[in-house]
Amino acid sequence: MANSSAKPLIRRHAEIGIFLIGAVLIVIFASTSDGRWANLYNIGTILQVTATLGLMSLGVAVVIGTGEIDISVGSTFGMGALAYLWLAAQVDPAIAAVAAVLVGAAIGLFNGLLVTRTGTPSLIITLGTLMIFRGIAIALTEGFSFSIPYAARKGWTYFVLGGGDFLGFNTALYWLTTLTVILLAALKATPFGNRLLAVGGSAESAHSRGVRVDRIKLSAFVLCGTLAGFAGTLEAGKLGFADGSMGRLMELQAIASCVLGGCLLAGGRISLPGALMGAFVLSSIQSYLVVTGVRPQWFILVLGLIVVLAAYGDRSLRQWALRK
Repeated sequence: MANSSAKPLIRRHAEIGIFLIGAVLIVIFASTSDGRWANLYNIGTILQVTATLGLMSLGVAVVIGTGEIDISVGSTFGMGALAYLWLAAQVDPAIAAVAAVLVGAAIGLFNGLLVTRTGTPSLIITLGTLMIFRGIAIALTEGFSFSIPYAARKGWTYFVLGGGDFLGFNTALYWLTTLTVILLAALKATPFGNRLLAVGGSAESAHSRGVRVDRIKLSAFVLCGTLAGFAGTLEAGKLGFADGSMGRLMELQAIASCVLGGCLLAGGRISLPGALMGAFVLSSIQSYLVVTGVRPQWFILVLGLIVVLAAYGDRSLRQWALRK
């Protein structure tokens, strides 16, 4: 009876696998770290990392839903952070934040136009823009870092944009919660959500039913760039500085979060809660490796192995659920 009731649930909700894997990892981490991992301070730190990675993962999930991919979000994240810090030294931080988000949206628009107008696979396009904007970031900083001015750290904008804590949690976490609710409502209660998944399921079929495929894909890329730019702004506000390498490899973590969370790379199926749980799992793994003293030289290797094992476990669970 347990199997018969569990299988339909897992089939309907692809993100259940990552939630189960996350629960298992939490138990393992808490029981093997002598209290260094499972404490309020460390959990708060994990949630801070999850907040910015989660925002990026939401945008990547939307693009994946259309059957495309955006691997330039790490560079977009970095460009948003640099734009915010550079402008905050010259204008009001609130204006700087809006401009930084617009930089992210512009990069997303650039990616979307290249994909829809040229017909080139989005993997190739965004691989190229990943390197282009990373190169621009490195050239602008010339090996140095941008810092937020001391005067800007006293205002309410600095506090709201990742520079402060409320009820023990960084304000970035509240932004993540708010934007997730808004995006979930938009996908569930507006035609955009249905059209998004229709395009990812079959672009030809969606086009035959009157869906403007290119417009939906373009909107997804713009949304992805906007969220990545905003995530970079929040991270810059939290750290107070940024350099040309800001966001390096975060594109891979965002994509991994989505895949672990039940998003289908072929398109047509996404799960925003699953993507967020994937981001939390990756952040938890990183934190565990740090508190248990894993040498930096092995950090990426160990993280990659755990991600592969988690993905395999998630896939095995889904295959079990699909068996009659």
